[in-house]
Amino acid sequence: MNASIDCKSCHNEQCLIKKNCLTEEAIPYLEQKLMVKAKKNQPFILEGAPVHGLYFIYKGKVKVAKTGINGKEQIVRLCQDGEIIGHRGFGVGQFYHISAVAIEDIMLCNFSNEVINNMLQKVPQLSYNMMLFYAEELNRSENKVRKIAQMTVREKVIDAILYMNRKFGQTNNLLNIQLSRKEIADFAGTTDEQVIRVISSLKKEGILIAQGKRLGIVKLDKLKNEIKEHNFFLDS
Repeated sequence: MNASIDCKSCHNEQCLIKKNCLTEEAIPYLEQKLMVKAKKNQPFILEGAPVHGLYFIYKGKVKVAKTGINGKEQIVRLCQDGEIIGHRGFGVGQFYHISAVAIEDIMLCNFSNEVINNMLQKVPQLSYNMMLFYAEELNRSENKVRKIAQMTVREKVIDAILYMNRKFGQTNNLLNIQLSRKEIADFAGTTDEQVIRVISSLKKEGILIAQGKRLGIVKLDKLKNEIKEHNFFLDS
């Protein structure tokens, strides 16, 4: 569908485009933006597919995944309004190295490879902040590798739940994101069975509650305390 949302009126104040491209030299490129809709569970980036620019989430939640050993999916990011999708393949190759699937009905802003390349050359502030974004992403990836190597299964699951809480928050004592036990396992780097056992244990301890697939944190401080030595707050 054609562009229909003006970047100037966008509600995503932390979006790199909104923050850096509301200048006169950027306007011609903003006018070439496309709006893309995706339904819940619909993929809009396929791993191995040709790169067709960068996506910025206008509204909704997305899981970004990569295929691991024996075809097992590893969820590498959970994203929401204002975040970039597809940057890992941009500028370094012809194909995406990740897949992206809508967790709920979403709307995306898409800038083609040509448009983004031109913007980066013409808008220095965007280029600088994009560089900082990539540096922060690298830091988070390195922290995650370290934590996965050092954490027990229980700690991995707790870390994943705390991450969801920091990123999406809670409403009425339930997390504002609904993931299946398999998706939590794919994000935590463990198995469905282990996730089910850990969640069951945390519920019995009165730390978590569950309503269908949705989880809620009752005793946040206790959950944080279990992984405090791993500096959970580094991966926001």
